[in-house]
Amino acid sequence: MITLAPPFDDTFHLEDMPVDFSDTQLILPNDEDEEIDAVELRTHETINSNGISRKTAYITVATLLLINLLNYMDRFTVAGVLKDVIKYYDLTFSEAGLIQTSFICIYMVFSPIFGYLGDRYTRKYIMACGISLWSLVTLASSFVPSNSFYGFILLRGCVGIGEASYSTIAPTIIADLFSKGMRTKMLMIFYFAIPVGSGLGYIIGSNVAKLLGAWQWALRVTPALGLLCVILILIFCKEPVRGMADEGEHLSNTSVMTDIKELVKCKSYVLSTIGFTCVTFVAGALALWAPVFMLDATETLGQSTSEEQVSLIFGVITVAAGFIGVAAGAESARRYKVYNPRADPLICALGILVCVPFLYFSLVLSQYNIMATWILIFIGETMLCLNWAIVADMLLYVVIPTRRSTAEAFQILLSHAFGDAGSPYLIGLIADAISAKHGSTSKSTPVQYKSLQYSLFTTTFVCVIGGAFFLATAMFIQKDKRRCEQITKGLLESTESLDDVVSGEHAVKTISRDIHVIT
Repeated sequence: MITLAPPFDDTFHLEDMPVDFSDTQLILPNDEDEEIDAVELRTHETINSNGISRKTAYITVATLLLINLLNYMDRFTVAGVLKDVIKYYDLTFSEAGLIQTSFICIYMVFSPIFGYLGDRYTRKYIMACGISLWSLVTLASSFVPSNSFYGFILLRGCVGIGEASYSTIAPTIIADLFSKGMRTKMLMIFYFAIPVGSGLGYIIGSNVAKLLGAWQWALRVTPALGLLCVILILIFCKEPVRGMADEGEHLSNTSVMTDIKELVKCKSYVLSTIGFTCVTFVAGALALWAPVFMLDATETLGQSTSEEQVSLIFGVITVAAGFIGVAAGAESARRYKVYNPRADPLICALGILVCVPFLYFSLVLSQYNIMATWILIFIGETMLCLNWAIVADMLLYVVIPTRRSTAEAFQILLSHAFGDAGSPYLIGLIADAISAKHGSTSKSTPVQYKSLQYSLFTTTFVCVIGGAFFLATAMFIQKDKRRCEQITKGLLESTESLDDVVSGEHAVKTISRDIHVIT
């Protein structure tokens, strides 16, 4: 007979239940993107060991955003007055393409140098020096006479030195101030500057030139703002400890060759960089040639327009597409990541692949309906902009803090070397080859329109290639992210593979289970 001492049901005595009223732990949402761990609390809610408060961190991001906005304004100002530049220097399409290509070439060559410096020295001083240089050479390029085109090319190229000092370093500062979901949001805000700044470059450049009667004045707007930004950097930007937001303060620098070897081993980094190269190829080609193409298309249909009007429309489209695309990409990836940890590369693949039909039909319909073409360009650009913040976020969570500037630098080097460094020149070269077959009418507007149309079709094929590489990235992103987290927290040496850790964890779990069974 079984005897049970009461209570033998599911009741209990309150006095027998231990209660600890000293627990003051915050109750937080059980969501990976919303949770705030101890590191984020230290970084965002209180003053940390470096004296960087949440307010100061936000001011730093706002300053970096302003500079990034100016960065892209300056980069695309020339595109807004390209027709005037072509007439002033009497250029062919391929020669005009060299303006952007020279800038990108020097920009990508100096990026690894600043990446190395950014991982080892005070980052805000490096940025301040670079921005000062870019402001001075931009101003100097506006005074180059019409018989010295290659002098203009040289100075525009030197602008790339200054921009390389900023683009390789600024995202790593944000990464050291914020982590997890908050980092994604801050990067989204930071990368709003790419489409918005680009659009403002077209709009301000063309309208300042029209207002003051010379295209050179378009290049005299950003230098003064650049010097103002230098002051803002020195006053408001705070230098966080590398790895501070990821518990990686203990990490130390390794040699350049070790950094490169480890980056090459990271499949997610390599594959996403190739995918992003395809994005920059298409973006670079459209940024320089789309306004010229739409101007020629409009005139071929017999409709009246001007370079200023086309630049204004394209600028507004670029700004709107950027706002929507960057925000939609970052937010959809953040939300989808709750259900699928491979969300980031999958959203990138979706964006660039969906861009293909809209880009293709915008080129086809340009000979029939200008309004429909503008709408399709807007949708295509929006899809292309889904990638910007996500690619940067992926890099920051698969690369350890002490290699991030180097990783940014080599991503810039590769993506620009095979992307927008060559695409403007290549598109112009193909267009020249096509128009040359028409002999004496090669300079006519209808012939130039058709030449650019056929050459721009190459961008659709590049989009498909980029989508394939982002899909490949999804195969490795989880493993690379986990390995980076283990190294950053000191749980894994950089020379160890994650398989060793997984095997070790499995062994620990097995031993724990056996001990539990025995006891």
